[in-house]
Amino acid sequence: MKIDGSCHCGFISFKAEADPEKSAICHCSDCQSLSGTAFRTLIIVRKEDFTLLSGKPKTYVKTGDSGRKRAQVFCPECGSPLYATGVGAEEKFYNIRLGIVRQRAELPPKMEYWCRSSLLWLPEIAGTEKRERQ
Repeated sequence: MKIDGSCHCGFISFKAEADPEKSAICHCSDCQSLSGTAFRTLIIVRKEDFTLLSGKPKTYVKTGDSGRKRAQVFCPECGSPLYATGVGAEEKFYNIRLGIVRQRAELPPKMEYWCRSSLLWLPEIAGTEKRERQ
């Protein structure tokens, strides 16, 4: 499926080829704090299937709960989260933040990761496979 989108201010825009079956929710504590809410929604795409059309994003690298370094990529103008990826040789997939994807309504989550960190007051999301970790 072809997807496209932009950050909140429009400085960053992109297009990508995505498999709708790779739409997910992440409940890890990093996603909670970086998004300012209970979880993040994302679509996983291969690096080679992603094309940046405008702007130059900024990157912040942190060691995640898994022990792996993760690059958090965002717009330097408005701060919109764009995607997360591995670092160096681990940079093979982009977890594009669903909020910046124009076709987000067509991409319901199929998987939930890091459910062991899920907030207890969240309702059950039907139709997703759940994993304690990634």
